[in-house]
Amino acid sequence: MFLPLASRAPLYGRLLWELVRDDRTPVGRKALLAGALGYLVLGRDLVPDDLPVVGGLDDLVVVVLAVDVFLDGVPADVLDEKLAELGIDPRAFRGDVARFRRFTPGVLRRIIRRAPAMLAAAGDTLQNSGIGPKVRNWINREESIA
Repeated sequence: MFLPLASRAPLYGRLLWELVRDDRTPVGRKALLAGALGYLVLGRDLVPDDLPVVGGLDDLVVVVLAVDVFLDGVPADVLDEKLAELGIDPRAFRGDVARFRRFTPGVLRRIIRRAPAMLAAAGDTLQNSGIGPKVRNWINREESIA
């Protein structure tokens, strides 16, 4: 079941990289993917990794959800273009994505799918609040004191 997916994993990694590099991919989706990568790299887990089986499961769920939401936000024409460029069979790709999605709870996927819009709204709110220049001034003032 996972053997075909595993054999195509390096190609799918290349696909993700090409989609991240493409300017037509929404920045919010790229940020979500970067956040998931940061979660894996930092090592601060919701469930400690030293717990057998369950310890690594949270990392897997974070990756699966981040990739799922990332791909969901990529414009279809961009995704199709990159699949063609890399010689990836679109039917096999969509089958693998569907197989991957079956392992994540629907409720969790729905919550995570709202994350990019919430991040964008938070960013807009911060930008419109005028707090950015105040924080920069405060940081610069603290640096000059030290």
